[in-house]
Amino acid sequence: MSGDHDIDLGSAGKRRTLWVVLWLNVAIAIGFFVVGYFADSNALLANGLDNSSDAIVYALSLLALARSRIWQRGAARFSGVMLLVFAAGVIADAVRRFVEGSEPGGFMMLAMAAVAAVVNLICLRMLQRTEDKDVSMRAATTFSFNDFIANGGIIIAGIVVMLTGANWPDLVVGVAVACIALYGGIQILCDAHMDIHDEEGSEHRKGDQFRT
Repeated sequence: MSGDHDIDLGSAGKRRTLWVVLWLNVAIAIGFFVVGYFADSNALLANGLDNSSDAIVYALSLLALARSRIWQRGAARFSGVMLLVFAAGVIADAVRRFVEGSEPGGFMMLAMAAVAAVVNLICLRMLQRTEDKDVSMRAATTFSFNDFIANGGIIIAGIVVMLTGANWPDLVVGVAVACIALYGGIQILCDAHMDIHDEEGSEHRKGDQFRT
């Protein structure tokens, strides 16, 4: 039996959770971009891109709830590749700022990251309470956890920038966020690959039951 016919209609609870975290991430991404621009912060812009990619992942996860398991894996793979591309872009921007120089605003970094940390913690708790998570839902949970950790890094960097006036803490955190995204992307791609084996194992078990 092909995975194309293994349809998971999902639950109203999953859809509601994903809709909430989707719009929260859109709002936070806009905040990161606006504040990051005025604060001249690589770390804030990096997190803006990160939350934007998260919003796309949540939208894909919503679609995946009513799609086949193969479609769910495809959505998860797309999410993972997006994270890898995002990581490369952030590192390139950090290198540019290192060469050309920048003057990040520590207080603005600290304030924006604190607000985002609260929002991302809410999203993470909502996703963790979701039962029977498929591969796309697990990807969404990974993204929210990465965001929460990254916000903590920005808070620390903002404090150091305020105390020293240097730009290196902002760049270090920006690159660290990229590394977190890199790890998350690889984890999601591995999870999607392992889901193939899980599906094949369940198909074999079903076949054995029919034969007995």
